[in-house]
Amino acid sequence: MTDLDGTDFLDGLHDAARDCGGRVPAILGLARELGPQLPFPGRGRTLGLWQALATLGAADLTAARIIEPHVDAVAILHQAGRSDIQTGDSTWGVFAAQGPGEQLLATETDRGWRLNGPKPWCSLAEDLSHALVTARAEDGMRLFAIELSHPGISTMGRAWTALGLPSVPSRGLSLVDVPAIAVGSPEWYVQRPGFSWGGIGVAAIWHGAATALARRVYRHCLSREPDQIALWHLGTLDQALWSSRVAFEAAAATVDRQSADSLEHGGGDAPALTAARLRAAVVSASETILTVSAHGMGPEPLAFEPEHAQRVADLELYLRQDHAERSLSAQGRSVFTTAGGGEPPW
Repeated sequence: MTDLDGTDFLDGLHDAARDCGGRVPAILGLARELGPQLPFPGRGRTLGLWQALATLGAADLTAARIIEPHVDAVAILHQAGRSDIQTGDSTWGVFAAQGPGEQLLATETDRGWRLNGPKPWCSLAEDLSHALVTARAEDGMRLFAIELSHPGISTMGRAWTALGLPSVPSRGLSLVDVPAIAVGSPEWYVQRPGFSWGGIGVAAIWHGAATALARRVYRHCLSREPDQIALWHLGTLDQALWSSRVAFEAAAATVDRQSADSLEHGGGDAPALTAARLRAAVVSASETILTVSAHGMGPEPLAFEPEHAQRVADLELYLRQDHAERSLSAQGRSVFTTAGGGEPPW
């Protein structure tokens, strides 16, 4: 991806993430530092933002997984005109997953908004100070800011046992009469184009991690004269990364054409379709690279290189934030809806 901020910044970012050594407090400190530094999407420097996230993904997926939601939350609060909620000492998560059963409910009372119910997939909730959470209110789905230290919040559900991202547990929360600050109007969170741009930020991290894996395969090929199969592996890696990188460049140009007003208040299928296409390209590239790295290097790096083995486990788990065939089905529906029975968009 095009370097907008200079290699010194990105090299320093890479080193800072690695220097954290996977320690959550150190990574949260880096997140607080980066929050005001990284550009917001749709402000002319979107590719630079995604390149920074990709750099984090290449350096350390644990660091990237912790920092990205904080950066996304800062951007969301800015888009909503509520940057006053976020302070220099706060660390943020974004908890927007919906479970199949009981929902988190929001009620407006004479004491302000109160939240009650369960919320699944709340990553690192016990280490963060604040979170943006979605909850169902009488007038629709809303976004709220909460303090995670409130005594009405407790963890629930199964313990985190994943081998991937072991330092970033994602547990369910139970909320009882938790005070909350409304952020945006009903349905604003999912209808704004920024919702789709946030999903691309996650994909940038996948791209960075996949790039690090491809570099490891290249170093493996340097250990001996590459035969035809090794050269095929390198060609396959190059094509996968090129396709992914071009998708980011095209998407960034699309995002930066959005006016500030449309970014904050607009909606429609175009942003969602752009994000879906890019995420699908990155997932395909990343899964290809995972396969090529396994086939090209065999079991030795997985068995004897902790950093490589952890990166593989982390990326395999992180990619499952994408919904695979269901994501492509939703993309197809968006194409069909956008065409409206007329000519297809390609």
